[in-house]
Amino acid sequence: MPRPPRCRRICGVPQVDTFCPNGCENTEPILLTLDEYEVIRLVDLEQQTHEQCAAQMEISRSTVQEIYESARSKIAACLVHGKPLHITGGNYRICGGQEAAHCGRCCRMQRANMEKSGKTCKGDSIMKIAVTYENGRIFQHFGHTEQFKLYEAVDGKIVHAEVVDTNGSGHGALAGFLMQNGVDALICGGIGGGAQAALAEAGIKLYGGVSGDADAAVSALLSGNLGYDPNVHCDHHNHEHGEDGHTCGDHGCGKHSYH
Repeated sequence: MPRPPRCRRICGVPQVDTFCPNGCENTEPILLTLDEYEVIRLVDLEQQTHEQCAAQMEISRSTVQEIYESARSKIAACLVHGKPLHITGGNYRICGGQEAAHCGRCCRMQRANMEKSGKTCKGDSIMKIAVTYENGRIFQHFGHTEQFKLYEAVDGKIVHAEVVDTNGSGHGALAGFLMQNGVDALICGGIGGGAQAALAEAGIKLYGGVSGDADAAVSALLSGNLGYDPNVHCDHHNHEHGEDGHTCGDHGCGKHSYH
């Protein structure tokens, strides 16, 4: 007798579960299961590898590949044939923030739930912070940064730091780059609305409108004294670029300086 398929873990149900092209209201929809939706979310939106996705959903990599191909085929059929899409059913269980993620730290849903109640995740004392980086200082345009400095902090103290190249990634792709590196928070200067939305979807806390020394800014964040602009915005098309790179800071994008 064949073994029943293993239940796939998902973080939560989608906020919107039905998509319908104009004029197709009475057409029979294509059904996308919730586990197919979760694979699409993790692989295509959060840019996880199939191995990372498999670990988070507690299934095999080959199962991820099968689910992914099925989901992509259904989405393509909706686009090409103009059919409605309805997300429902499937073989899954909802984590809902009550289980620890595969890495042993709190999952995205659990962190969101904890933040609402003003608590921190049990056993999640490690924090990973990224800073847009250039020559020791905070680079002032997120979408053009060529490097991040990544810091790991335990119980409010920095235990490791390294500079990593973005390898030509820009704007929206940088949010996926940070997510792949397990970043919890980003410190930067100016940043556009699209990138802010991508960071929010990835569960990365944004501290924008900051300039000055990168190490000092991280120390200020860990001590609860970082000044930042919650309404930061930067449209680089309206800014000048000097010989040494983007100069958003000279135009007011970087408002808080640390030395």
